[in-house]
Amino acid sequence: MSEPTAEDNRKPTSQQNLCIPGKEAQKDPCWSSLKIFIVALSFAYFSKTLCGTYMKSTITQIERRFDLSSSVVGLIDGSFEMGNLLFLAVVSHFGARLHRPRLIGMGCFIMAIGSAVTGLPHFFMGRYKYDTVIQGSLNKTVSISPCQYPMVSKDYSNAHIQPSNNIGTDCVKDPGSNMWIYVFLGNALRGIGETPVTPLGISYIDDFAKAENSAFYISCLQTIMLLGPMFGFLLGSLCAKLYVDIGFVSVDSVTITPQDARWVGAWWLGFFVSSAILVLAGVPFWFLPRSLPKQGEEGNENSNVDQDKKEQSVLPNTHSVKLADIAKGFLPSLKKLLCTPAYFLLLCGIVLKFNSFIGLLTFKAKYMEQQFGQSASRANFLIGVLILPVVAVGIFLGGLLMKRYKLSVVAGAQLSFITSFTAFLLLLLHFGTKCDNVPVAGLTVQQFSKCRTYCKNTVFHNCSCVLTPSPVEGSRSVSPGQCHRGPGCTRSFTSYMAVSVLSSFINSLGTTPGYMIIIRCITPELKSLALGIQTLVMRTLGGIPAPVYFGALIDSTCLKWGIRSCGGRGACRMYDSNMYRVIFLSLTTCLSGCSYFFIIAVIVLLRKQFRKEEIKALQQTDSKQNETELQSPEMCHPDASNTDTSPREKTESANTEC
Repeated sequence: MSEPTAEDNRKPTSQQNLCIPGKEAQKDPCWSSLKIFIVALSFAYFSKTLCGTYMKSTITQIERRFDLSSSVVGLIDGSFEMGNLLFLAVVSHFGARLHRPRLIGMGCFIMAIGSAVTGLPHFFMGRYKYDTVIQGSLNKTVSISPCQYPMVSKDYSNAHIQPSNNIGTDCVKDPGSNMWIYVFLGNALRGIGETPVTPLGISYIDDFAKAENSAFYISCLQTIMLLGPMFGFLLGSLCAKLYVDIGFVSVDSVTITPQDARWVGAWWLGFFVSSAILVLAGVPFWFLPRSLPKQGEEGNENSNVDQDKKEQSVLPNTHSVKLADIAKGFLPSLKKLLCTPAYFLLLCGIVLKFNSFIGLLTFKAKYMEQQFGQSASRANFLIGVLILPVVAVGIFLGGLLMKRYKLSVVAGAQLSFITSFTAFLLLLLHFGTKCDNVPVAGLTVQQFSKCRTYCKNTVFHNCSCVLTPSPVEGSRSVSPGQCHRGPGCTRSFTSYMAVSVLSSFINSLGTTPGYMIIIRCITPELKSLALGIQTLVMRTLGGIPAPVYFGALIDSTCLKWGIRSCGGRGACRMYDSNMYRVIFLSLTTCLSGCSYFFIIAVIVLLRKQFRKEEIKALQQTDSKQNETELQSPEMCHPDASNTDTSPREKTESANTEC
């Protein structure tokens, strides 16, 4: 045997090829980077949804604190969508070609600033002053006691009535009356910061993860994301129990409770908590690479990270030219995207469904307050503890089904439709789950005068505004505060929550399959743009108008409006619960029901599209097989090694085989 040369020593053996340290080390960074990105994006989703749902949970508190109608509060809530749509299309298109992780980190910091700005007006408004007198109609402030207070007699004929439209110089306008504008601007800034998170984060995962793992990763992301709304509503429940001026006034001096219609919780506190969380969420993205090797192809993409560093070191002039080239392709890409029938019809269905979802999410807690007599704190607590956890489990199971059975796009669309429509049918049961209007003197009980009373521990006797004796007291007696509901209402509320939990779970099973349709029914290079346009259209046609027109219709059911200190209509103090139920549920179900016509059309189109692709693929496979058989040398050439056969016999044998 010859001695090994120096060149042979430099060549690794076959066993060494399996254990090269460099190759083994290249796999770990890829996996760790992808895992770190998914974990960081999950925490960013958690943070942004926590802040967003906390905003939803404080709708009632903001409405009372700033003396606003439901439609104006809906406009404030929609400011998030307004800020979001300003940059969404641009970020989705340009961001896919830039450093996506750092853009997401920058967005988290902007959201943190916006959340802090939203809570700042509390420190410039002064202390909250709730009504302590009985108020009359919109154009009058009546400081009277129309009933005989215990042990004290009041003469109703000598009551002093001061019209509020004759405001004198002694009326000092509340310094915080216009502070809601800062809440509007802070919420809009938070919407701007949220712009890059969803489209760039989802496209980053789908680009560098295996196709069969992408749906599972996204379902895990959405499941963890739902922890944000859960903690957001729990945070809203906690802050709603605390008095708005906690730390500035003595709690013992507050004479109202969270069940009172005048109560305002510490709405501002949660915005500073969520701001701190958003700052932490943005830090990891600044240390992640611009691109990663495709999962499972790490050995073939060794130079990806190095190439990323080279692209970052390009001169500014060259970089600006690249941005100009990208801008030229924006309109053709947008035209190609919107001319895809399946995507366009799906977009129409999503818009209707999103309108229903936003209206339900924004005013669900308020509906529970007005329809079933729940406090704002308890309503937020039940949503966060009962409904959102089952939604998280449903989304996770939906993604697991897609991974386990490797569902196609058509099968995913069918699963999404079946689960959503089943949940829709269950929600129709809410029309029969109700509580009647409570008997309130001057509002729902026969009366001529404009007095209003509450139901607390103190009892007023021989009230002139109550013409019908109370069936319980047997006399004309009333109590200040919110009236208590009977046991029948408690049973109705239990049924309402049970149906809500079940329908939410069933509907969430189809969330991930439905989401995957968006990124699988279009060409890969349009994924980021498709997700961005989807979010843009949802924000524009759903997120902005839905809270406004839902709030306006809810305002139409108001029975008693509050009066501002210097005149003008304030926040609604009591609603007609029957009309509230009919209008609120009819609007949500009509919007959801109309969306299914578009979803059915999408399923039909996808079936035709993929059937044609399957037929075409089979034809191409058959054609290749035929070409292979015709060109195969074994079929048309005799065995050259058979030397005993004569040339004539070889020719005849070859012709026979062919």
